[in-house]
Amino acid sequence: MLDAIRTFLEVATDRSFTTVAKRRDVAVSSVARKIDALEAELGVKLLARSSRSLALTDAGEQFLPRARNIVSEMDDAKHGLADLHADPRGLLTVTAPAAFGRRHVVPAIAEFLQRYPLIEIDMHLSDERVDLMAQRVDVAIRIGILPDSDLVATRLAPSRRLACASPDYLARHGRPATPEQLVNHNCLTFASTPPPGWWCFAGVHRDAALPVRGSLRTDDTEALLEAAVAGIGIVHLASWLVGDFVRAGKLVSLFPEVPTPPKAAGSAIHAVRMPGRSHTAKAKLFISHLKSRFDDPPYWDRF
Repeated sequence: MLDAIRTFLEVATDRSFTTVAKRRDVAVSSVARKIDALEAELGVKLLARSSRSLALTDAGEQFLPRARNIVSEMDDAKHGLADLHADPRGLLTVTAPAAFGRRHVVPAIAEFLQRYPLIEIDMHLSDERVDLMAQRVDVAIRIGILPDSDLVATRLAPSRRLACASPDYLARHGRPATPEQLVNHNCLTFASTPPPGWWCFAGVHRDAALPVRGSLRTDDTEALLEAAVAGIGIVHLASWLVGDFVRAGKLVSLFPEVPTPPKAAGSAIHAVRMPGRSHTAKAKLFISHLKSRFDDPPYWDRF
């Protein structure tokens, strides 16, 4: 039956029995029989056929994503069984946002490679969202709210922002008692359109971004962080970016108890991968390592 499902997926993609038959080097009637057998097993018509056209029926449209999942799960199981008694080995390609990758993924990779010396990793740090299939990427780290897709996602850690300032800035300008008072302070902001959640606090300003202003605007979060540590103003940055500085006393978290607005509550750090890839076993092993190392709550949120 699995071969019949694979045949259905090919026919649904090509909209042609003849094309699939040529690719498989079989008779058109052989392809048609597999579809007939699948339809008989399911008790529905999946394809509407005529002498001039071929299209998915409503049942075919409904079955199509499930068919993809069935094939993907079977491929994953097959690769997993093949690797069951073998030492993990070979190449794994990983991408991550630049700042998060440098701070948190690269140290985790160092431990991972010590544990699995037969694995090699190609690590790419970029803030561009890559196409996993086109660029042959096995694991991508993504931060924010994930859009719907066919990728397999594993939640690694929550993603939250903290309003922070240096002790020097607070000594000179006073500490804001509430988020609303940020509009009266020098806030260091994003130069272009900021990601969702910046300068947003639950129950404040209808959960929309506060109209803060300041003397520095830049698209580089590392520059904002350095400016805040230098005492220039207040920043609203990811806890994974400012956590070390809060622990060291170089920054002070201003409103640690104010929750995330509902619209940003789904934001998190995920590892995503393509289903059915030959490197699935290594990818799962690496993702499991990241999840274990980051822990819950993640180590960067422990002040």
